[in-house]
Amino acid sequence: MKALVFPGQGSQYVGMGKDLYEARKDIKDLMDSANGILGFDILSIMFDGTSEDLQKTQVTQPAIFIHSVAAVKATYTLGAGMVAGHSLGEFSALVANGVLSFEDGLKLVSARAKAMQEACDANPSSMAAILGLPDETVEKICNEIEGIVVPANYNCPGQLVISGETEAVQKACEAMKTAGAKRALLLPVNGAFHSPLMEPARKKLAEAIDNTQFRKGTLPVYQNITTTAVTDAEEIKQNLIAQLTGPVKWTQTIQNMIKDGAHRFVEVGPGKTLQGLIKKIDPSVETSSAI
Repeated sequence: MKALVFPGQGSQYVGMGKDLYEARKDIKDLMDSANGILGFDILSIMFDGTSEDLQKTQVTQPAIFIHSVAAVKATYTLGAGMVAGHSLGEFSALVANGVLSFEDGLKLVSARAKAMQEACDANPSSMAAILGLPDETVEKICNEIEGIVVPANYNCPGQLVISGETEAVQKACEAMKTAGAKRALLLPVNGAFHSPLMEPARKKLAEAIDNTQFRKGTLPVYQNITTTAVTDAEEIKQNLIAQLTGPVKWTQTIQNMIKDGAHRFVEVGPGKTLQGLIKKIDPSVETSSAI
């Protein structure tokens, strides 16, 4: 069975989506509508902006979403039996399986990005990638550190991102190295995504989601919080809201998709990050890019 997977923040690059935009009028029309929905010219930033402009959360998240949905429209995705997205990518997945319209999805992504940026600005916080330790060791060290620091992204075996207050993350990194981590790297982000520090953003996103129409999924979506197949609209809503302050359990999600019959994963959107992670989770499966 084929599964579609959608990337999250960090997969953006200058020029993203320009080839899709120029290839087909229906995709051009779809992407052009984004400027009106957002109220600024995001396509100019995507196509011809600077890396610095594209790295701003309020630009990055809508840009990746637009690119991912355009890629779904441009490629042959029939035969897919399930979808999943990494963090932000969950919104792209929900458009792909009919739960959200492109317009509603983009509005939610924009609201989410703004709320997350505000939460980041309100608290000095950061994230770090921990390489070469078992998940249980990382979890134990986070629990022992004074202050807020939690596992945020279970990306693949031996690669876990932690998130929290800057000082607590720094202390955790030192403890991880002492425990034998190959690397403990602070990431170039100014916020603690998928941690309790995102609570103000969670509340704002919850309000936006409550005012948006969600339909029953045509394909099951494997969500970051539950890691299991979901089609019920209300359940999908609650999981999306919980995702902002809870961890992205990508390793467990992919394992469950494989257990349920997925043997080919097609990454839909910019970059190839997810393909690399999936190969580390299970080298026996097939991975490819949609475009």
